[in-house]
Amino acid sequence: MFKEFQEFISRGNVIDLAVGIVIGSAFTAIVKSLVSDVVMPPIGLILAGVDFSNLFIPLDGNAYASLAAATEAGAATLNYGLFINAVISFLIVAFVVFLIVRSINQMKRKQDEAPAEAPTPPRNEVLLEEIRDLLKTQRG
Repeated sequence: MFKEFQEFISRGNVIDLAVGIVIGSAFTAIVKSLVSDVVMPPIGLILAGVDFSNLFIPLDGNAYASLAAATEAGAATLNYGLFINAVISFLIVAFVVFLIVRSINQMKRKQDEAPAEAPTPPRNEVLLEEIRDLLKTQRG
């Protein structure tokens, strides 16, 4: 069983997957920052200063000044503003992945459409063809 596990781990696909997960988690941090620090402030400004990360419904019926205050009080909250941020983050990631996959597919299509170069014949065949052509000109 250990040997099987070792073979599984040493395969290239598992290592590629691990690298993809690490890069994906780093990319997630970048997208979260993009959404919360760059995209959402202008949207909040357009919508009369609404801070999406602070939109919530307290389920205990009390009023709280902020999500942090409700959390500190131990109140159960429905954090729909954070959900909106998560949806926007997802849409940004999905769009970027779409653009990457689209560009890769376009490059593959161009490669498939490009005419394949005829392989150069071996040197001895080229010499034989030259000899044949010279013999034709001498007979002609």
